[in-house]
Amino acid sequence: MLNKMTVDDIQVKGKRVLCRCDFNVPLKDGKITDENRLTASLPTIRKLVKDGGKVILCSHLGKPKGKVVPELSLAPVAKRLSELLGQEVKFAADPEVVGPNAKKAVSEMKDGDIVLLENTRFREEETKNGEKFSKELASLCDIFVDDAFGTAHRAHCSNVGVAQFTQVTAVGYLMEKEIRFLGNAVENPVRPFIAILGGAKVADKLNVISNLLEKCDTLIIGGGMAYTFLKAKGYGIGTSLCDDTKVDYCKEMMEKAEKLGKKLYLPVDTVVTAQFPDPIDAKIETWTVDADKIPDDKMGMDIGPKTRELYADAVKNAKTVVWNGPMGVFENPILAEGTIAVAQALADTDATTIIGGGDSAAAVNQLGFADKMTHISTGGGASLEFLEGKELPGVAAATDKD
Repeated sequence: MLNKMTVDDIQVKGKRVLCRCDFNVPLKDGKITDENRLTASLPTIRKLVKDGGKVILCSHLGKPKGKVVPELSLAPVAKRLSELLGQEVKFAADPEVVGPNAKKAVSEMKDGDIVLLENTRFREEETKNGEKFSKELASLCDIFVDDAFGTAHRAHCSNVGVAQFTQVTAVGYLMEKEIRFLGNAVENPVRPFIAILGGAKVADKLNVISNLLEKCDTLIIGGGMAYTFLKAKGYGIGTSLCDDTKVDYCKEMMEKAEKLGKKLYLPVDTVVTAQFPDPIDAKIETWTVDADKIPDDKMGMDIGPKTRELYADAVKNAKTVVWNGPMGVFENPILAEGTIAVAQALADTDATTIIGGGDSAAAVNQLGFADKMTHISTGGGASLEFLEGKELPGVAAATDKD
């Protein structure tokens, strides 16, 4: 899958290395509340430092939309990275990203030094892959390393544009690991291969469902998207979430599964409530009903106990499992049972278990199952597009091995 130059293939001693990381971390009152993305970037940074590179880090944070938003500055990331790496990460506080501070800091670097640039999305051209900003980033470096899988599905200046103006480009350890796990799972899985899809909308996963049906042995559907499938089966779904424009598509997918001889599991019972919890973690009254007996005035919120058992049983003998999207409104403890049951079932298998970023990664982390999974992707959108079988621009931009 990965015929790309990696950090193990390049000589960086004495060279200026621009490394695109994913430091898009959640901040509250200037404090980082989840450090997963920082710690995931450390192996690549340490490798470049150890090999004597002059390491210039860059990333986006949030969605400032081309404006300078002080609370989305990467200054807190520089501070925390300094602590995690045990050496100073010098912060170049330029609103234009490649400004006088960045240029001065880079010109004064010694081998093994680290500089962090300001939020790349403070520049309007970043998300449009504008040539001027791409060239400015490239002017700082001799080598470009992309280790930001979370943005690999977007063609931006700091991951694709800059690569066009840099002679040597490679991927970092995190990017390499993501592509290895997701790529092997989809293209060369150890079977039985089971895919579990949840989350709210069928529309978000149209091509993923179709692509995975061709690759996997069993497809398990949960979460809000399950109710569109149940409606496609002719069941009443009450006030449950439903994408009426995709009912026919769900029928097609069920027919496709049958034609290909693949198992397609849908909920057989469901946990319903009178309304969506407000706030999301509010105490709420629930009922459990069979999937074909949802009352007209109730909405499905989670898979029921019989479904939990069915799904847990289905993954028991799996050798590869890819999971993207929670089974219910996991942010509410009362409605998290289904997601917990699936996470527990995955923790109990000896399969290679791959969690496809986004809400499923958040769920696994929040519910305490992270250390039981083989690989948790750092990129929600990127892992989804990978599972669709798309080529990711951020991966394609790296130099191929000879």
